[in-house]
Amino acid sequence: MIDERRIREMVRKVVLRTVEAAASSSASAGSRLVTQSDVEAVERGGNLAAPEGAIVTPLARQAALDRGVNLVGTSSSPAAPRPEASGAVALAADHGGVALKDELAAHLGAQGVAVVDCGTHGSEAVDYPDFALAAARLVADGRVESAIVVDGAGIGSCMAANKVPGVRAAMCYDEATAVNSREHNDANLLTLGAGLIGEALAKRIVDTWLATPHGGGRHARRVSKIMDIERRYLKG
Repeated sequence: MIDERRIREMVRKVVLRTVEAAASSSASAGSRLVTQSDVEAVERGGNLAAPEGAIVTPLARQAALDRGVNLVGTSSSPAAPRPEASGAVALAADHGGVALKDELAAHLGAQGVAVVDCGTHGSEAVDYPDFALAAARLVADGRVESAIVVDGAGIGSCMAANKVPGVRAAMCYDEATAVNSREHNDANLLTLGAGLIGEALAKRIVDTWLATPHGGGRHARRVSKIMDIERRYLKG
């Protein structure tokens, strides 16, 4: 059974890490950046003075709340931008797909694609539905444009992601299925099977999938019918 509180906390942490990274990159040379580490260096219940114009990251504000630290000289609202970004891609994987997920993150990052990493981050066994759901929620909420989820076969994560309203997940195993899922089905979440394809093919699939636009026309009508089915059962 999926722990909803765990998933919400996972998504919250991913978003906060993304915002913190954005704050770090946007801080000018003359601006002071107050981070989570700065707050954790202050004793519980203490004060942390921030100079005028300082940027306080969301993780720093959360740490201040948790530790009862008073941020002196800062406003109550985060100065960092929202994590939503045009073209941003969420990545997620279970233990069977984490190595390939990390390779894809580096591959996309080298192309300048904004990546939100939903985990997992190690080889310890985890349940793929949890991570498929974390990535799918970011797509459904509009926080990212699309997502890629990797597990051993790609099938289970596809099933899990497709349970989230607004998500159209497609498992692809070659470039032809990548094109079809986007052009015909307007897929917004791609699943891959790390045990079925190699790293080089996975990168080609991802590049093709992201570069292929929806075909519109008769395909748009059919995608609309897919979403009508979803809406029909949501009403029930």
